[in-house]
Amino acid sequence: MGTSIRALVNPVLLEWARRESGYTVEPIAKRVNVKPAKVLAWERGEAQPTIRQARGLAALYRRPLGVFFLPQPPSLPPLATEYRHLPGVVPGVESPEFRLAVRILLQRREEALELSDELAAPFAQFAVASHQSEGPATVGAKLRAALGLSTAEQGQWSTEWEGWRRWREAVEGAGVLVFQFPKVALGQVRGVSLFKSPLPVIGINSKESSPAARAFTLIHELVHISLALGKEERAALGEDRDDPSWDKVERFAEAASSAALIPEEVLQARLGEIGGDLEHWDIARMRTLAGRFRVTPLAMATRLWSAGILSWPVYMAWKDAWKSYVEQLPKRKGFATPVDKTLGRCGRPLAQLVLQALDTNRITSVQASRYLDLKFNHFEELRGRLYKGLIQPSHGYDDGD
Repeated sequence: MGTSIRALVNPVLLEWARRESGYTVEPIAKRVNVKPAKVLAWERGEAQPTIRQARGLAALYRRPLGVFFLPQPPSLPPLATEYRHLPGVVPGVESPEFRLAVRILLQRREEALELSDELAAPFAQFAVASHQSEGPATVGAKLRAALGLSTAEQGQWSTEWEGWRRWREAVEGAGVLVFQFPKVALGQVRGVSLFKSPLPVIGINSKESSPAARAFTLIHELVHISLALGKEERAALGEDRDDPSWDKVERFAEAASSAALIPEEVLQARLGEIGGDLEHWDIARMRTLAGRFRVTPLAMATRLWSAGILSWPVYMAWKDAWKSYVEQLPKRKGFATPVDKTLGRCGRPLAQLVLQALDTNRITSVQASRYLDLKFNHFEELRGRLYKGLIQPSHGYDDGD
């Protein structure tokens, strides 16, 4: 009986919540099992949803039910003022999945700042400003120096997962939050950065199954943050460069990130060990060299191009061959525990802050579970994983879904 009670919602808020979430009417109508005309009638105030239907809409839009009863929509900045320019993403018409991902990244950052202030545990301040005029090799070397990872340590990493963990820890330790987001197609976004101060954010698409690919995306986004600090990039809505100009920026970021991952002196030493024709690089040979640095073959090819070892035509031909090779590979499967997913999504800094706030009675167990999206019965396992320093799936990879 209670399910048929009408919700006295503000119709203006219904339309606002749908548009803010990036949805058209048709998919919403399908999800709540009504005709599109009914959703439009709700939004025009010609009809009212039931309490159950209103709760369903709130869940779809990831908003509190109470927002539908406000007298007017909240005043929020456009989402495109928060994230960097992304190829193929038009500001204001982002997919619902990507819009939700950015909102969650922003929410986690706010939670981290609040807990940091409450616990008097300030974050490091990332302040490496870069300029394209410096050249990608210089920018890459500067970023690597700021992260404090030695080539000797890199040479001792036993797996790609260890490499991804250490790169992520280094970036987080330098004052940049690193989160993973699920449910966004890789073809749309692999990574994104939020030019916030203090505490910028890097988001990595958790559909990327290769830890080495995640590491490359991580440093690629760090290059963009560094360029933003150098006043050479702005948030997406504030940018007016044309596509060719952005292609140059993206190419620079790729070259700089590959230079950070693969330092010049070590690269030359490895090339000397391998020998052979430096213009001939098949997939097997590239994978062999990439494995020594725990990077992807594509990152390795990008580094060889930026170092002048591969010409642009040879590099582009290799990229096409690699893309075809990857498309033919079977889809990787794996299993991730709830703790794996929490550490993948939220990272060590936020997880540690939540546990510290819980232990000092600054937050309740219910709040802690909400912050980390983790049931409380898993918290002891989380403590053990943080203590051991492990952020890698036990049986596969974290798809985050």
